[in-house]
Amino acid sequence: MKLSRKEIQVLLKDWYLAWEKHDLDKVMPFFHKDVFFENWTGAYVKGREALREAWTPWFQNHGDFRFIEAETFIDETLQKALYRWILEWPSTEPGHEDKLEIRKGVDILHFKDGKIINKLTYTKTTIEIDNKRYFLHL
Repeated sequence: MKLSRKEIQVLLKDWYLAWEKHDLDKVMPFFHKDVFFENWTGAYVKGREALREAWTPWFQNHGDFRFIEAETFIDETLQKALYRWILEWPSTEPGHEDKLEIRKGVDILHFKDGKIINKLTYTKTTIEIDNKRYFLHL
């Protein structure tokens, strides 16, 4: 099943809203059962249940996060989207705990059967706190 451009736009809008609610149960149905997710550190998981397991602690420990859509590019023919985002959340960086931290990155999303089959996440190597840039600690 191929999605039209409009269907991809609607799916992504609903996906963004689920993230905004910080509700893992609302986020997970957007993913294909055979999803492949790779985060910005290079760590990856395969399968929706493995993704849920990997993300559960993150959702439990980072409840005050906010993803802001900077821009989205959709390729209907290839069933792909590039989502450029800004993440705002309380920092866990040493010496900056609980201050507003800003990260910027992109997700490359591939769709199959009306669901996200691949989510590849890339982020800048710097973060912003108090209008200053710092290198990420891995």
